[in-house]
Amino acid sequence: MNAVTAIVVTYDSARVLPACLGALKREGVGVIVVDNASRDGTPELAGRLGAQVIRNARNEGFGRAMNIGVRAAATPLCLLTNPDLVYDEGAVAALLEAASRWPDAGLLAPRIIEPDGRFFYQATSLLAPFLQNPGGKLSLPEGDCCTPFLSGASLLVRRDAFLDIGGFDEQLFLFYEDDDLCRRVADSGRALVHVHGAVARHERGGSTAASPGRVFRARWHMAWSRAYVSRKYGLPDPARATLAVNMPKAALSALALRRALVERYGGSAAGALGWLRGETALKREGLE
Repeated sequence: MNAVTAIVVTYDSARVLPACLGALKREGVGVIVVDNASRDGTPELAGRLGAQVIRNARNEGFGRAMNIGVRAAATPLCLLTNPDLVYDEGAVAALLEAASRWPDAGLLAPRIIEPDGRFFYQATSLLAPFLQNPGGKLSLPEGDCCTPFLSGASLLVRRDAFLDIGGFDEQLFLFYEDDDLCRRVADSGRALVHVHGAVARHERGGSTAASPGRVFRARWHMAWSRAYVSRKYGLPDPARATLAVNMPKAALSALALRRALVERYGGSAAGALGWLRGETALKREGLE
């Protein structure tokens, strides 16, 4: 499909990458893999599987790496894809047909099926407070529809429009990149479209191999990024509340020798504290 290039960001993703790239090859889609300094042979594997590979010397984070891939693409459309996501047969064609049918759409995404068979659909996000439905019933779409939020696991974007609004916010290393992008696309007057006939299967959490300290690092970035986007859009700062809730839990988990919980709660507390101290996600990762 000469109209679209898939951009896949990898970090120690060798276990899940063959299925992802195999499905894209079956769909006739060229692939650019942007590798964030994997240590498990991911870039070599991607090259053997026929992808164009861009090797980052260090882990640049999801959004920054995606922006690198989109800038390197030569097609009018880019399919931003997690390495642990596999498209069903005909899914990419359905997305392209929808993009042709709705040329003013800013983002389009497939129906995402989780490992347990559940249809993942998030009807709103932190950055769409005007569409909250407290206590309301979630009604899953049964066909194509506009929505305030689309998962960053799979997004079809128009390359020029994506770059015109700055792509993903590069101050975010991890988490809330898709929320922020969806908000900016919506604010630009373009629709976000769920394409029900395009089906993709997501192995949630499978895009990165397990490693020591991974949970602490992830929770740090989740807390920091939530505070960052809250300030960016004028929402209440959640950092003090995050710190107040998670610090005692981390201390109690340490007393109980529950290492996994120490990482979880301690990471959230540390990320909130880092925000309050004026630290940045990029500095923490050595990217400043």
